[in-house]
Amino acid sequence: MTTYNPPTREQNPYLPFGDHRDAPFYGKDILSVKQFTRADLDYIFGVAHEMREMVARVGSFDLLKGKILASLFYEPSTRTSSSFTSAMERLGGSVIPINEVRYSSVSRGESLPDTVRTLECYADVIVLRHPEVGASALAAQFARKPVINAGDGIGEHPTQALLDLLTIVEELHQVDGLTVTLLGDLKYGRTVHSLARLLSLYDVRLHYVSPEILRMPQAILSELDESGVSQKEHTTLDAVLPKTDVLYVTRVQKERFEDQDEYESVKGAYVITPEIMQPAKDRMIVMHPLPRVGEINMEFDSDPRAAYFRQMEYGLYVRMALLAMVLGKA
Repeated sequence: MTTYNPPTREQNPYLPFGDHRDAPFYGKDILSVKQFTRADLDYIFGVAHEMREMVARVGSFDLLKGKILASLFYEPSTRTSSSFTSAMERLGGSVIPINEVRYSSVSRGESLPDTVRTLECYADVIVLRHPEVGASALAAQFARKPVINAGDGIGEHPTQALLDLLTIVEELHQVDGLTVTLLGDLKYGRTVHSLARLLSLYDVRLHYVSPEILRMPQAILSELDESGVSQKEHTTLDAVLPKTDVLYVTRVQKERFEDQDEYESVKGAYVITPEIMQPAKDRMIVMHPLPRVGEINMEFDSDPRAAYFRQMEYGLYVRMALLAMVLGKA
């Protein structure tokens, strides 16, 4: 009798990833960047790189065939919700999209824990965006299935931070030794809160450029001080731009302001144009979590340093990796 030896992934790159239920993220919630170590990030980015190669080769595959994602968004979203939907469908799974929560039973007073416990009867993983800080952690307390935080108020956005860091790795091939400048709304911008925390795991220099009323929260500054991170605050970009390797631009979020006069006073504080970027390095990148509302002029889009749309694509691979990992398939 001839013994059959199945092909390895090197011999056949189209093989499914298979079950890995002893993997570190199987069945786990993804709630905060604080849960990750550098080793975790290396692992996640390794899986994301495999996902990128698989998409380039075959487009989609059946790794998560039979699995269902419940996409529960209490706030409007285009990029994050469509990114998770694309990620799940490229992996062969299905999606229950709930993007108009105001028309659901939630509008009749149903609690978040009850909504989550209902949805997990139908789905294998829940992606949640909510306007309140800590909502994803609350949902995870009551859920038996993995919960992935897709943004909670002005708190955190861990999957965005992961794709942001992957963008830096892929574009500049390093993180240690870089100077990263965060520009714009640093008070309400959950993306910069999460990214700054992730970057504290590396040897980086952080510069914060914002209007006085939109400074990085003191709690985050203190947290990073304890980690030994080099941090400096500024109100203008001029002095730090020539030494910046990563310029991370954020929009001023009108929806976060109670006083609209305050919003009007700062909404156009910084605008990136080709002229503004002339003193910047040739080898650096400009990032933005999008949407933009005028803080990066479209004339800059053709500049090879403009990485923000490539950044969106990296988000697909990170979210594919996370879904595969929490469902035990990576």
